[in-house]
Amino acid sequence: MFRFLLLYCILLLNAYISGAQVPAFSPAQKKQLQLAEDTLREYAEYIVTDSLTEDRMISDSIFIRTLVRALQVKNSFYYPFDSVRGISKLYAPDSIFRIITWNIVYDEYYSRQRGAIQMRTKDGSLKLYPLRDVSEFTPNPMDSVRTKDNWIGAVYYSMVKTAHAGKNYYTLFGIDYNNVKSEKKWMEVLSFAPDGSPRFGGQYFDFSKDSIPQKTQHRYMLEYKKNARVLLKYDNELGIVITDHLITENEQPELKWTYVPDGDSEGFKWVNGKWQHIEKVFNFKLEDGEAPIEKPVYGPIKKTPPKN
Repeated sequence: MFRFLLLYCILLLNAYISGAQVPAFSPAQKKQLQLAEDTLREYAEYIVTDSLTEDRMISDSIFIRTLVRALQVKNSFYYPFDSVRGISKLYAPDSIFRIITWNIVYDEYYSRQRGAIQMRTKDGSLKLYPLRDVSEFTPNPMDSVRTKDNWIGAVYYSMVKTAHAGKNYYTLFGIDYNNVKSEKKWMEVLSFAPDGSPRFGGQYFDFSKDSIPQKTQHRYMLEYKKNARVLLKYDNELGIVITDHLITENEQPELKWTYVPDGDSEGFKWVNGKWQHIEKVFNFKLEDGEAPIEKPVYGPIKKTPPKN
């Protein structure tokens, strides 16, 4: 309940800043959304925990139908569905849309992502863009702009808003659980076409300043060993994206499932409408013979000369 109120207050503040008004739910609307949330919570759990593939698929199908019916309730955009676990529900920083994504595992070698973008509307009616994951049919996902119908699937865990030349861009950070050997993390730029439809990707990832320049990419991806802890996130204090530098564990660079972090960090900085790649974020080095020690809590210890 506290999380619901907190998110509602945040949406209220964002809407106030943007000039919109956050409507209150009628008792009937709230009851309808609460009942739907109960069902969604149950089937979201089944999508993950059912032992049989066909049961997970059935649960996924029921979840989708229930979600669409719930979102058809007027003003559903402002209902957070907080108790539905395992489903990502990210609001844009300016609250003009939210993106809902989740994962379904078919077997240890095959999983897919589901998703939809719900737009905020003035009259509270539903404007929804279902997302179709075509990752399995995409040999080179780095080279093209995508629509809702040929989305490179991911479960999004974070978002940052940037702007250039009067246009807003929303950079999404997501994970694809891929298969039994490897996982992927994605950095994807979402924008909206003049007709309001979503566009994923574009020539936003610039590697021209690297020591060995590479082609501009439409999105950024890290593939690495299953369950390795790999960082890909925006750092608000530094104002840049930080990502782990990966190396192969066994000198087999062609096998992406052997890649793990080596302790170094790369990054991206938003410059003139592109994410400019930074080969090495942290360049601090210790002097020869200097040990990395904590700063003393009580300051330097003063030595008292011995009495004669």
